[in-house]
Amino acid sequence: MGSDVKETKGQRIERLKREKNAWECLDEIRAFAREGHGSIPPEWLGTYFRFWGVYTQGDGVGAVGGTGGEGRALPYFMVRIRIPGGRLLAHQVRTIGEVVRKYARGVADITVRQNIQLHWVRIEDLPEVLDNLWRCGLTTMGSCGDDVRNIAGCPLAGVDADEVFDASTLVAEANRQFAGNSEFYNLPRKFKICITGCNAWCSYPEINDVGLTAVRRGAEVGFSLRVAGGLSTDPHLGRRLNAFVLPHQVLPVLGGIARIFRDSDVLRESRERARLKFLFLKHGWTPEEFQEELHRRIGFELAPAVPEDPPDDIYRDHVGIHPQKQAGYYYVGASVLRGRITAEQLQAAADLAETYAGGELRTTNMQNLLIVNVRERNLPAVSNGLASAGLEVAGSPFRRGVIACSGTEFCKVAITETKSFARWLAEELDERLPGFEQHLKLHITGCPNSCGQHWIADLGLEGKKIKQDGRLIDAYYFCVGGAVGKNQAIARPVGYRCPAGEVPDAIERLLTYYLAARGPGENLRQFFSRYSPEEIRTFLAGAAISAVERDTSPGPIPHGVEG
Repeated sequence: MGSDVKETKGQRIERLKREKNAWECLDEIRAFAREGHGSIPPEWLGTYFRFWGVYTQGDGVGAVGGTGGEGRALPYFMVRIRIPGGRLLAHQVRTIGEVVRKYARGVADITVRQNIQLHWVRIEDLPEVLDNLWRCGLTTMGSCGDDVRNIAGCPLAGVDADEVFDASTLVAEANRQFAGNSEFYNLPRKFKICITGCNAWCSYPEINDVGLTAVRRGAEVGFSLRVAGGLSTDPHLGRRLNAFVLPHQVLPVLGGIARIFRDSDVLRESRERARLKFLFLKHGWTPEEFQEELHRRIGFELAPAVPEDPPDDIYRDHVGIHPQKQAGYYYVGASVLRGRITAEQLQAAADLAETYAGGELRTTNMQNLLIVNVRERNLPAVSNGLASAGLEVAGSPFRRGVIACSGTEFCKVAITETKSFARWLAEELDERLPGFEQHLKLHITGCPNSCGQHWIADLGLEGKKIKQDGRLIDAYYFCVGGAVGKNQAIARPVGYRCPAGEVPDAIERLLTYYLAARGPGENLRQFFSRYSPEEIRTFLAGAAISAVERDTSPGPIPHGVEG
């Protein structure tokens, strides 16, 4: 590039990725640890660390404290642990707990892709964090950056009494195919895969770049194939291809789709349009054209699709005590409010799993934690032990349904604080609406990038800033009626925004009206579908008011956010 032409941020990132594979440069990370934070060059802080699941932590103010939609960073890091399918062993959870206690100020977050995310990690401690995780069979590689992210799967694979197929082996094999593989190091942007054999589609295949869902063809089991799903600022539900994918074809198909993505130069022209979905949204691709290119890449044709039966308004949080397919065994799901979990809670859950079950735990896409293979006689000990640790096995719909992204507490691109707000909101709604029983997905995201997945929620809250008495305060914009499965839909913006402190009032008004006006057996999705945005806005505000336009993103889509 000529010296008189200034690189854009996107061009710089593309050049840096071509120049170095960060996965081959662990020695540089160790050198930074020896020499201190001041020795880290900008290209590592802004690009290369992300491929190790490491990215700079915000200063607690978020995007409003910086420029170009990104705030200032502290000399600390967030570190995201890759957990394929959410499957963990007790000794791994115990190790994570010890790492959290020693290096992350005692607190971690379960994310919406079944990862566990640490905060406050110093560069001096990063090699020891990575070494501790590697020794117990865990890694952070590829859980951030322009690569294949953590592969999502049903956390109940192998134990779900109603599953079509145990896809856990395929999840593990796919993880081995992509994690740390230099062939898939330099992708245009993040690439997300979901492989599930459950009937509930609990790991959200609809919003992944590739979503594989088990389906039967007579006595034979294979997979439906969806491509190009994703949320962020341009939500797009995956398009189903006319394909029946046999289990032995899954890895070649995943590789073929990843190569289509990797080789799409048109997707490297703008980082704001660098996801696979933009082949459909901006470049005119059709499912038929995509499948033709896939067949060319893999060298064989997939059989035609067979009828499938998407889940119909199934709640997917896995909280509670439920029988497994193995007679006499149960899984116990604990509600981890807003995904925030402490070192002590991790240690307690690991001890319970090891003492009273088979030593296996699972993380979920709704930020919860499960213990599987619990004998019936041990259920009281496990459920009471989790409750004593602050991990409730039975919780209200508000505690169970709240999802929250990192927010301004740690994220440089967030606009609002989310984690403490989510806890306060759940507690307020519990107090105001005792006895409310309807399953509710209440998702909170601190900016338009949808890391909190507000586009697929019953009630989606998108963080904003508004001026009140001359100062900026947190506020939220409401979207309603998002859904996945048989009734899949992107949540509708309804033109209502209010200060964060008034959100419980608005939700109380809305849900009170729902309880009074709902039809027999009518859930929230069905209820919202009967009303216009204007009517829902009136329910929220308590009076007819004019619509407020939804703000656009404050800047370029960031490089490493979860959504």
